[in-house]
Amino acid sequence: MDFTRLSHDALAARIAQDIPDGAYVNLGIGLPTRIVNFLPANKDIFLHSENGLLGMGPAPEPGREDPELINAGKQPVTLLPGGCFFHHGDSFAMMRGGHLDICVLGAYQVSERGDLANWSTGQPGAIPAVGGAMDLAIGARRVLVMTEHLTRGGECKIVPHCSYPLTGIACIHRIYSDLAVIDVTPAGLVVRELLGDISEEQLQQVTPVALTFALQEHAYE
Repeated sequence: MDFTRLSHDALAARIAQDIPDGAYVNLGIGLPTRIVNFLPANKDIFLHSENGLLGMGPAPEPGREDPELINAGKQPVTLLPGGCFFHHGDSFAMMRGGHLDICVLGAYQVSERGDLANWSTGQPGAIPAVGGAMDLAIGARRVLVMTEHLTRGGECKIVPHCSYPLTGIACIHRIYSDLAVIDVTPAGLVVRELLGDISEEQLQQVTPVALTFALQEHAYE
């Protein structure tokens, strides 16, 4: 099937548009960490990292990395003026206590009711523990997914039911894939925006879940 997908950076920039001014946000390990480099300069957005940072800035310039200043994925980061450090336990209390407005997580699978599987494929040598993803999935007020729509083998990551170990149940509010922006609603999956040059018919053909199309301009609900 012939269509163009959004690049990872273009998808990160698209998500960054929807993060509102004043939000406290956690960007999960993997693809979501790219979002920090596209946050609008005219918005005050407070980035949290589960290893004990609040007020995290973009990646440092090459050669100016501080090995003691990293995010949860062990990537070098910067700290904005007013940023702070705190104990790992306090960081998890923020996550579990509902103090984060938004969390953006990667995904292996998302079910049509918003279940998330993002920590293990169940294969030998897989990551041995869920880490903080489970706490973020149930603790953040709004949980978003950033993912490629299809695996390298061409299988859709949006499925009727997750076959991989779950991170959270009915926890996802919106899916940003490299093909579409999709809301998880009580009535099912609603496509708000097509990305790249895919058509409604093509998107439905590659997605094994019924989709409703209610396209709109870049709107954050």
